[in-house]
Amino acid sequence: MSDSVTTIAAATGRILLVDDDPMVLSGVVELLKRDGYEVTAVTSAARAKDCLSAGQFDLVVSDLAMPGTDGMDLLRYVRERFAGLAVIMITAHGSIASAVEAVRAGAYDYLTKPILDEQVRAVVRRAVQQHQLLSENTQLHLALKKYCSFDDIVSQDARISKVFELVDAVADTPTTVLITGESGTGKSLISRTIHNRSVRRDRPFVEVPCGALPDTLLESELFGHTRGAFTGALADKEGKFAAADGGTIFLDEVATASPRLQVKLLRVLQDRQFEPVGSNETRQVDVRVLLATNHDLWAEVQAGRFRDDLYYRINVVNIDLPPLRERIGDIPLLAEYFLLKYAGGAAKAVRGFTAAAMELMQRYHWPGNVRELANCVERAVVLSRQGQIGPDDLPPAVLDCKSGPRKLAPVETTGSTLAESLAGSEKQIIQAALAANRHNRKATAEALGINRTTLYKKMKRYHLMR
Repeated sequence: MSDSVTTIAAATGRILLVDDDPMVLSGVVELLKRDGYEVTAVTSAARAKDCLSAGQFDLVVSDLAMPGTDGMDLLRYVRERFAGLAVIMITAHGSIASAVEAVRAGAYDYLTKPILDEQVRAVVRRAVQQHQLLSENTQLHLALKKYCSFDDIVSQDARISKVFELVDAVADTPTTVLITGESGTGKSLISRTIHNRSVRRDRPFVEVPCGALPDTLLESELFGHTRGAFTGALADKEGKFAAADGGTIFLDEVATASPRLQVKLLRVLQDRQFEPVGSNETRQVDVRVLLATNHDLWAEVQAGRFRDDLYYRINVVNIDLPPLRERIGDIPLLAEYFLLKYAGGAAKAVRGFTAAAMELMQRYHWPGNVRELANCVERAVVLSRQGQIGPDDLPPAVLDCKSGPRKLAPVETTGSTLAESLAGSEKQIIQAALAANRHNRKATAEALGINRTTLYKKMKRYHLMR
């Protein structure tokens, strides 16, 4: 065979095949053709380098021993210039040691002559899938990068953008911040982001789940105690406020604090002073205080369960996180982000979600918010047996919403004119339809019963353009 190029069209992956033996070359080409690969076949490493420079491939399959530039030289060339591109070496039985050396140098695997069809199919399939998954993950990382400006917070919602702006504004100040929102909306994540963006980032960050401890233990946990202060206090103990000295303390579920504890919290917020349980010694600390609750604190004040002076002291800056059901457009972004995270950890080749699965996920109301979505995706990755996550991989609660209509978030009308309220409703409906149709304008326009020109104009008006 002359050093020519033979290309066979298909759609499952592009393979560059290199071998100076025409019989081996034609046999492997025919085999890979039947499996649906696009194969470019050449008879020298020099020609292979030209092909690599001119096009994109998912896999290189090369003979190890060739005249002139051999397979090892080609392997080194690929490793230096095309990181992530898998290479499979072909070798004779007597050269297995060289093939093992090639694997140590970065080859994905090796095949021995005479080549067995099933062996070729299995090794090539695994190598192509791995390369395609790595490529897709890299592209997804790049696509998500513009949304992941705040640690692990992924969003394209305008309200979350305002949260980002508020976090940036308060991060480098000593101001007390109250973070509100339903369980699972990311209050703890926001608190860590504030700390990580502050001048205290290299100092301790201490998180205390106030609702997880009874009142007597919580006071000791926060302020420490002396030996003998109560039954079981066998030694002095340093509290969380002392441990956070110089850094940040995050008090989650602060609405559960008892009236007695609220008094001590008010004092430490005002003066940064406290006494450990069982001690008369006053401790002074330099600590930034962040708090969170999923309760309506003002309603708790009116009901007499929360001190109004403490409420005003902690509600200096309020960051309110919207629930996931009001951020339908974020569900595909978050789902892909968690898929990338959990598929990598589980070493599974799962590529995205089927349209039916994504539609179900956008219909579901997510009472557990982002945390529930993360758990849903992790479960789906573990259970998935296909290349994509489908409806059967989703939890029963998500599947149960299959026939139910999607509930749109209520539109705020207080202080708005009728025209403003109608515009808000229209924007919300268009946003939900775009998300349901994965931002396909033709499908969205058909679903809404309008033409694409009208949809385009409304998207521009409401700033929904990507």
